[in-house]
Amino acid sequence: MNPTPVPVASSVGTLKVTLAITGASGAQYGLRLLQCLLVSQCEVSLMVSSAAQVVLATETDLKVPSATAAMQSFFSALYGAKEGQLRVFGKQQWMAPVASGSGGGDAMVVCPCSTGSLSAIACGASNNLIERAADVHLKERRKLILVPREAPYSEIHLEHMLKLTRMGAVVIPASPGFYNRPQSVADMVDFVVARILSQLGLPQTLVPAWGE
Repeated sequence: MNPTPVPVASSVGTLKVTLAITGASGAQYGLRLLQCLLVSQCEVSLMVSSAAQVVLATETDLKVPSATAAMQSFFSALYGAKEGQLRVFGKQQWMAPVASGSGGGDAMVVCPCSTGSLSAIACGASNNLIERAADVHLKERRKLILVPREAPYSEIHLEHMLKLTRMGAVVIPASPGFYNRPQSVADMVDFVVARILSQLGLPQTLVPAWGE
């Protein structure tokens, strides 16, 4: 991803956001969201699944380290994070703050969300830190946003999305609109990221609001 300046409104405080990037196609959505969250002065707890690391290597030219400390340094440098603003956790790091309702953040986004992650979250599996963090947000009635990227969806996928929606999660499929006449792939990525930022209550100017 090109670390170009992000047209997001000025600082909005210290919203604490947990971001999980899982193994669905669409790593660009997660990367752009991470960039926007950091520019918006959010505190971000990041988790990248093993499958997502494969997707990152396939869909981008980034050489993302697999070790959590190295990954944290890599993304902090890439997107200009302030010291302590970004923390990266591994999938079995059970003492991470996001593993508990007493230490979790204000909101969580799984972007992109693989259908495997969707299933595990819907069933409350909690077999890794991503699943556990999502479970924490559900049980604590905190904002949980899932961004699935699959085509076509099976009945199983749709049932999981319906179940999670009924539990209070917000499902935003990675389906960009075209009424803003996108001129590039980056514009289409920004369309979806803008919807996520709006759900988080963060001002953004990536895409004009309807009617503007």
